[in-house]
Amino acid sequence: MRGHACGCRTMALNRVSQLCHEITRLWLQLKMITDDILQKEDGPLLAAQIGSELQKQFAILPGGRGINGHPVIFLPEFPAFGELPEEELQNVLRYLTSVPSVAASGEGFILIIDRRLDRWAAVRATLLRIAGSFPGNLHLVLVLRPTTLFQRTLSDFLFKFNRDEFKMKVVMLSTVTELHAYIDPGQLTTDLGGTQEYCHDNWISHRTAIEAFALMVKTVAQTLQAFGTELAETELPNDAEATMDLLHKHTVQKDTMKEDLKVALSQGGRLLACINEPLQTDPEYNMTQDEMENLATVQRLLGQLDETETAFDDFWERHRTKLEQCLQLRHFEKHFREVRPQLDVMSERLSGFSEVSISPAHAEHVLRELSSHEDKACELMDLALSLASEGDRLIENSHYAEDSIRPKCSELRGVCEEISSTLRSKKSLLLRALELHHALEEASQWCEEGILLLANQPVDRCQSQDGAEAALQELERYLDTAALHTITDRSNICCQYEAVLNPQLRDHMDKVFQKQSSVQEMFEKRRVSLKKLAAKQTRPVQPVAPRPEVKSPLSSPNSERKERRYSADGALCQKGESPVHNGSTRHASLSEEEENLAVLRRHVMNELLETERAYVEELLCVLEGYAAEMDNPAMAHLIPSSLQSKKDILFGNMPEIYQFHKRTFLKELEAYTDCPELVGRCFLERMTDLQIYEAYCQNKPRSESLWRQCSDCAFFQECQKKLEHKLGLDSYLLKPVQRITKYQLLLKELLKYSKGCDGADDLQEALSSILGILKAVNDSMHLIAITGYEGNLSDLGRLLMQGSFSVWTEHKKGHAKVKDLARFKPMQRHLFLHEKALLFCKRREENGEGYEKAPSYSFKHSLSMSAVGITESAKGDNKKFEIWSNSREEVFIVQAPTAEIKTAWVNEIRKVLTQQLKACRDATQQKSSDSPNPTSNNSSISLSPFRSSGQKSQKKQDEKKVEPNVTSEANSCPSPKQKGWNKPSLSADASEENDGFSSGEDPMTSDIDDEVVKKLAPGKYTVVADCEKAGPQELSVKSGDMVQLIREGEEGQWFVKNLRSGKEGWVAAANLLSLISESKSSQSLSSSDGSVSGNLSTSSSCSETYTSFSDIKP
Repeated sequence: MRGHACGCRTMALNRVSQLCHEITRLWLQLKMITDDILQKEDGPLLAAQIGSELQKQFAILPGGRGINGHPVIFLPEFPAFGELPEEELQNVLRYLTSVPSVAASGEGFILIIDRRLDRWAAVRATLLRIAGSFPGNLHLVLVLRPTTLFQRTLSDFLFKFNRDEFKMKVVMLSTVTELHAYIDPGQLTTDLGGTQEYCHDNWISHRTAIEAFALMVKTVAQTLQAFGTELAETELPNDAEATMDLLHKHTVQKDTMKEDLKVALSQGGRLLACINEPLQTDPEYNMTQDEMENLATVQRLLGQLDETETAFDDFWERHRTKLEQCLQLRHFEKHFREVRPQLDVMSERLSGFSEVSISPAHAEHVLRELSSHEDKACELMDLALSLASEGDRLIENSHYAEDSIRPKCSELRGVCEEISSTLRSKKSLLLRALELHHALEEASQWCEEGILLLANQPVDRCQSQDGAEAALQELERYLDTAALHTITDRSNICCQYEAVLNPQLRDHMDKVFQKQSSVQEMFEKRRVSLKKLAAKQTRPVQPVAPRPEVKSPLSSPNSERKERRYSADGALCQKGESPVHNGSTRHASLSEEEENLAVLRRHVMNELLETERAYVEELLCVLEGYAAEMDNPAMAHLIPSSLQSKKDILFGNMPEIYQFHKRTFLKELEAYTDCPELVGRCFLERMTDLQIYEAYCQNKPRSESLWRQCSDCAFFQECQKKLEHKLGLDSYLLKPVQRITKYQLLLKELLKYSKGCDGADDLQEALSSILGILKAVNDSMHLIAITGYEGNLSDLGRLLMQGSFSVWTEHKKGHAKVKDLARFKPMQRHLFLHEKALLFCKRREENGEGYEKAPSYSFKHSLSMSAVGITESAKGDNKKFEIWSNSREEVFIVQAPTAEIKTAWVNEIRKVLTQQLKACRDATQQKSSDSPNPTSNNSSISLSPFRSSGQKSQKKQDEKKVEPNVTSEANSCPSPKQKGWNKPSLSADASEENDGFSSGEDPMTSDIDDEVVKKLAPGKYTVVADCEKAGPQELSVKSGDMVQLIREGEEGQWFVKNLRSGKEGWVAAANLLSLISESKSSQSLSSSDGSVSGNLSTSSSCSETYTSFSDIKP
């Protein structure tokens, strides 16, 4: 991988190096041009440096040329020439000879010396100084000798004797006319009889500007070359931050270079315009040779600068692209290093999931765990695949590190595919295992029901031919269901589920097959016997039921079941003696009653549909007449500032509610017009969607507050006027609240007229679900008012119940006086029961009206449900119970407003603790199955309410060994000891203060059972909660059923008859107190409007502050 990166970096550097060479070539060209101008062989000598000497004008370079192109230097009249310092003369002559091009200078200079007004001695001295100090190639010296007669004669005579002394070609001229024979007048200034215009100051200015420009160009070229070299030699950083810093640094340097280039180009342009100025004013102006050379030089410099700038821009663009690609690569590599280990961890976790299971609960648990990991894995894989796609985009954009990126993308996709394959495989195997578990359970249940059917067939009735035929038909009908509920072909099952068959599951399957075979054999034997009885043509015999014997309270359930069977058979025989016409009369009455109920159901259904349509129209009216108008520019001037941009607060999620009812719910309700008894299915299917009302109700206080602030504004009045509404907007904002409460009333009516219909169970479930939504809404409105809790309330699990109580506290380690005071001074606390914690809050009323007067709750204390114990009765008060933790070091005595509320809370807390205990038990069983114990069979626990003496003896031995404790059970999960229906041991470390609790007994068995035994007596009761049977001989009851307690049996069981269904069975006494209330002395909780299940608020005190939805008239 590092080799790939180095190779890619080398390729990028090679491309940059080529551009760097191009920049260097251009810089060398600029250097040659500028050196040509600046003449740097002997050091810098510029016009600006010898400006004062040039201003004396003792020597000038007018720009003329001789006949053969020799540059002309003119020494005009200068009386003080002999007094000039040698250095000044050398600098001026040296500079003037450096101005013409190298080619022109190589031809040699023509020197014109004007001494017409001077003496011969001065002429001779000038020639001698020039001969000794002229720095260039001197081709010819033309001297305009003195014009006075004496000096001219003297110069003619003495020149012949001193000619060899000068060591250069000297021509003495008497007039300028003679000068024209050597140099064309057009190349001479007006001082020498020529036509060339010359301004010495302008010449100096031009030379200074040209040299300054050349120096600037040279500096820029050197800077460019140095910057290019630096960029070419730059090592690419290994991290993103350093790459970003380097890119920023180089960008700043580039911007500076571009600015210098821009300044140089601007100055060159101005200089070019200055040189061309004479041509602009006089098109016929003839430039001198020097001026044309200057013009060409400046143009060449500008062209070279343009070319250099273009090359530099190209070079910079490539360099910038390289750095940006490097930055992209570093980010890609960083994300790859972050994602890759996470993928490995996820793959390892998924590989650790078991594909087999030991029970349906275990399979479902593993599936849930796998699903939670699947969500995380999908998020991680999405991230990895997104990173791979990003790598593909880099490759498509010709990234220099393509060879390094491509393998990483392939690796990410490969790992993601492996994780997806593992997920699919694990999930498929677990689903197959769960499918097999359910099939085995269904077959086992079929066997149990078949055994119960055989056991419940009355023997005396089967003695007659008709009875035997009826029993035989009953057996045949049940056997016809075998194909749907049993499993066949063991070899096929083993082959089909071979991948998930572990030893435990295989053993369980063998037992089920064996059980099926035994049950079918029993059915076959019974069928043979019944066929023989049905075939006999004997004289009918009137069966006589034996006289029931008086049974003691401790009689066994089996004997009582026989007694019930004989009694029931006698009753059936007596019914058989009734005249036939009575049956037909009863049938006609029943048909008439069913028709009346059908009419009532249709009436309720019509009301449901009509009110639903009206509700949808009202919502549409509000959204179009009010909400849409808030976005209407024509109405903007009527909207107060306090209402602007607050449409979502005022209307909440009403648009979402409208869309759901308009597009979905109304249409689905209309589909049940002809079968109203089945409409419960519609509610159940859309129960999740109906939870949108929770958000609307939670927003209602904010909406109400905003309405109160702005209710009198002109905007609302104008909208109400347009809609012709008699009621204000606030009445329509209450419609969703009224509608969700209306559903439960309509469902109650439908349920009342649908008893015994196919959809009755669905209606009951729909009603319970609607009431659950109302309760959740009310609970959540209280929950959002909690202040001072530092944690996240969502971490505490679902809110189960909430309500106001009087609370006393006791602390084992506290001072005695403090403990006594605490007993007599209760605190008013609002309790919130979550799945994981119990919160104690102090209720604080707020000032205001309506929703603004909603209370808030200050958090005071919390208890973790994993360390909580309860005592269901405290101090002999049926409204009090205890909640304690940490071995009763901290005890809370809670007094409910009513005994019913106390019972509901105790039951709910018991459910939470039971679920915790069950989870621990499952974990323990799974652990024990993984490491089998030879003595495990001795500690097995039967959950059946019917125990043998051996089981009771074993139970006593186990109770001596195990002391149940809630806290320890939550941690170590010891095997629980239970009686009758499943219930947890909620206390274990009760001290002497705890009304007789001891560490060696189950408080749920000791305290609660004793109380149940004291309070229960034969009689009629109303059931206030649903309860499913735990065994074939137990009885299932539902809320609202009327039951009769007949007598008490062994093991804390009561024989109970359901007066509604006519069924009989056994019920554990420990559960009866929480399931029933005496119909003679107290109203049934299930039929009360203020019941726990029927009222949105579970505490009577809640209705004092919050508007109770059950009080709103739809």
